[in-house]
Amino acid sequence: MSQDKDREVLLEKVREFEERTGHTVDSFPDDPNNTASVLKEHRYLSEPLSAGDAGRRMFIKSLTGFAVGGVAAATGILSWLWMPGETKTALLRRTFEFNEKLSQIFYRPSRLAPEFAPDQVTAPRTNGMEGLEGEIDTAAYTIAVGGLAGRTEDLILTLDDIRKLPRTEMVTEFKCIEGWSYIVMWAGVRFSDFAAKYLPQTHNGTQPDVVNRPQDLLPYVYITTPDEKYYVAWDMPSILHPQTLLAYEMNGSPLKPENGAPLRLASPTKYGIKQIKRIGRIEFTAERPKDFWADPQYGYDWYAGH
Repeated sequence: MSQDKDREVLLEKVREFEERTGHTVDSFPDDPNNTASVLKEHRYLSEPLSAGDAGRRMFIKSLTGFAVGGVAAATGILSWLWMPGETKTALLRRTFEFNEKLSQIFYRPSRLAPEFAPDQVTAPRTNGMEGLEGEIDTAAYTIAVGGLAGRTEDLILTLDDIRKLPRTEMVTEFKCIEGWSYIVMWAGVRFSDFAAKYLPQTHNGTQPDVVNRPQDLLPYVYITTPDEKYYVAWDMPSILHPQTLLAYEMNGSPLKPENGAPLRLASPTKYGIKQIKRIGRIEFTAERPKDFWADPQYGYDWYAGH
């Protein structure tokens, strides 16, 4: 009954409008005051149709749209299959480069990834053992750091040197590029605090200032495992993000070997392929470094942010 009343009210309003203005549906398209005329709408009014005829016409239009869409999709798939490998690689590479530039435009160090309560931590998943094949003596573990201001040779640090820096804890989501994720509690040192203590070189010879003028620093960071079988490359703004850690604890305990002991990168702003385990060397560099998964044989994104 409510719908019938609403329909009657609507009809009465239409009749009142036509009587008051003299404009009717039949005045289209000659009446300059008609809404359709003002908007220059192209409208075709068919003869009155029965419900059955209207349904059949709608079915035909839907079927036609589906067929056109299917042909377009099939054309795209076949074009991709027939496309030479070099062309595919070039297209993917340009797409990656576009995504990287877009990410850098919107990047802000003040934009933080969501953090969670400790009781939301979920069971970790072991994945990616490149560079972790051999045993490591935690007691004798050291890290080499290159590209520091005022130095020509590497600086050798111990895990105790790292632990002396301000401790930071965060509970964030670890995201794998394969599509799965889990919530993890990290503890370690912000990379920005590490860089403030062990100053990188600048590309223009000025005095390093990590906090106020990070753009003056060498633009890239190259990190490898001790055996150099796994390596990642970061841009300087991303690695200085306040949620990027040199982590030595996971879920309240020291890192396990399969999780990157004794020291790894952890960041909710990058996929897991960038969060290198068992760090052996850190180098600040002016040249864009190679990256394990961005190698053409694997074809992943160099930037790998999300």
